[in-house]
Amino acid sequence: MPKTQDINAALIEQIRVASRCMVRELGFMHNTLAATDYAPSAVHALLEIDAHKTMTAAQLADFLGLEKSSISRMVRKLVDAGELSETPSADDARSKSLRLTPCGKRTLAAINAYGHAQVGGALAQLSAHQQQLAAEGLHTYAQALQAHRQGQQQVCASLPVELVSVYQPGAIGRIVQMHAQFYSRSAGFGSFFESKVAAGLAEFIARPAHARNGMWLALQEGRIVGSIVIDGQDLGENHAHLRWFIVDDGLRGSGAGRRLLEAALAFCDVQGFDAVHLWTFQGLDAARRLYEAHGFKLLEQWSGAQWGKEVIEQRFVR
Repeated sequence: MPKTQDINAALIEQIRVASRCMVRELGFMHNTLAATDYAPSAVHALLEIDAHKTMTAAQLADFLGLEKSSISRMVRKLVDAGELSETPSADDARSKSLRLTPCGKRTLAAINAYGHAQVGGALAQLSAHQQQLAAEGLHTYAQALQAHRQGQQQVCASLPVELVSVYQPGAIGRIVQMHAQFYSRSAGFGSFFESKVAAGLAEFIARPAHARNGMWLALQEGRIVGSIVIDGQDLGENHAHLRWFIVDDGLRGSGAGRRLLEAALAFCDVQGFDAVHLWTFQGLDAARRLYEAHGFKLLEQWSGAQWGKEVIEQRFVR
């Protein structure tokens, strides 16, 4: 991973100039944004609360990188304006979950329409190839900015990824970390979910070696960046349980997840399992497309809270 002092100064300046241009053209220099009466931070808050379905003020402050006092004032204005509702949090009675009200959803629809037209108009100036380059480049750069702010090492998707099927020191902690970070952002899960992942994974690792169990890890420069487990013991009836399937944010879309899933399913085929089950929840559309492309079918879904928050739980079977 290159150090800051090793990066060409002209390249840094080119990106800084482009970033200032984007800030101006997207309207972030104005007091309000996206044809609303709200400041950019408030517009961003509405977008993220909708994306996560619900968030606490503390989660919102951490996600937006703003002071809790600033978030508290902003949230109060949005609640008073009828854009947000507050209810006691299931994870912590001292905090409140924030959701969009019907009024907030109407405001969000207008924000999304404005943003879609703004970005769509810009992309119309580019060829299809340039559009794809712009989307991929912005996505990668945004992840790198976030990783730098959070003091994390940004994974470069262009580096080779190696799959191994043996335990690596630190695997439990790393797999738990990837789950906690992803599902906190995507679903608002908290400490209950993290502790449940840690306990289940520790129990699996502590079992004596069993021929019908398997773990595959994706490594990039020796760092764990993905995992998947086949538990051949806990369901019985010659059925396998697919568990703890995750890839690092920097690897999403790189094909690493597909490779992990295919390795695990090839193992299941060799072992002759009659079925492979996995439990997930509604809304993880990219993962669902991957599962269905590999023969999984949605058999049932229901409202449940086994991960510490009520979601539409789903069971897929191959």
